[in-house]
Amino acid sequence: MTTARLPLFPLNAVLFPGLVLPLNVFEERYRAMMRELLKTDESEPRRFAVVAIRDGHEVAPTAPGMPDGTALTDRGPAAGFGPDPLKSFHPVGCVADAATIRERPDGSFEVVATGTTRVRLLSVDASGPYLTAELEELPEKTGDGAGTLAEGVLRAFRNYQKRLAGARERSLSGDELPDEPSVVSYLVAAAAVLDIPAKQRLLEAPDIAARLREELKLLRAETAVIRHLPSLPAVTLTHTPPSPN
Repeated sequence: MTTARLPLFPLNAVLFPGLVLPLNVFEERYRAMMRELLKTDESEPRRFAVVAIRDGHEVAPTAPGMPDGTALTDRGPAAGFGPDPLKSFHPVGCVADAATIRERPDGSFEVVATGTTRVRLLSVDASGPYLTAELEELPEKTGDGAGTLAEGVLRAFRNYQKRLAGARERSLSGDELPDEPSVVSYLVAAAAVLDIPAKQRLLEAPDIAARLREELKLLRAETAVIRHLPSLPAVTLTHTPPSPN
């Protein structure tokens, strides 16, 4: 297995290979990370690892989407993650390659990165200005029947999108959908409206076929739920806690 030591960026989100991750970086520990990454020549990959924070632990104020004006900028590298940060994170994450790192006048950063490779966390080091981790690259195994499963997942995903139409902004038309099993598995995992534990299980799947099988079950189950939502009393929906995603 190939191992590496990279800067570690914990988020309340799951990153998949091939997917784009926009970040607004405000906390000092992550600013320091970006300043260090900027020292890498543009011709070389500017890599860091993204891991999802386990339920019950701190939700990192620095996150995808809009900047958080309340984020603290003077916290230590492991603040909020306990005496053993490794226990605060899911064990499998994804390496991100930062194509764009743009510093703003106030010292914060606008970052656009792309997921590349799945990795397993072996250890976390909090001795520097930001967290770093020793990581083991996970091989991408195909598994049995991945091609046929990908076709089934695409059909189920199209049906799921039809049921979900109008419920969320991001949607993929049929012409935009790929047919390569690995790409299908990660794209559907990222695009489906699922909680972090479900997305993390998909990221950790032992092979592409296993991920596609799990997605087929999830899509069918979610589609069935959406189909029956209009018949539920409005009060039930209004009292449902909002998704943290």
